[in-house]
Amino acid sequence: MHQINQAWLNGRVDDLAPLVHPEIVMVLPDFAAKVQGRERFLAGFRDFCQNAAIQDFREQDQQVDVIGDTAVIAFRYEMVYVRSGQRYRANGQDLWVFERQKGAWIAIWRAMLEMKEDAA
Repeated sequence: MHQINQAWLNGRVDDLAPLVHPEIVMVLPDFAAKVQGRERFLAGFRDFCQNAAIQDFREQDQQVDVIGDTAVIAFRYEMVYVRSGQRYRANGQDLWVFERQKGAWIAIWRAMLEMKEDAA
């Protein structure tokens, strides 16, 4: 999880590719929509990184549960960023599911359980 967050926070979206499954699924807040597939998943990170400048990102309340070759990671976050000259504060909660494949942990599912965004 640390590798994933550091990659996109530093604008290195291509570094995420080997860390996520080709058929990864991401569910958006309130299960309003879902994104499936590595390229569509990475496109969301690319869009954000190309159009926003992150000023602060903090994780808290991280919980990790591992059973066999499956891991579930949940955490809350706070982020401040600038997009189109406007400063925003986002708060949310993420849930990620990983599978151990050939000794490496690969993200297979992500849910943005909640997200609130306000002008900062």
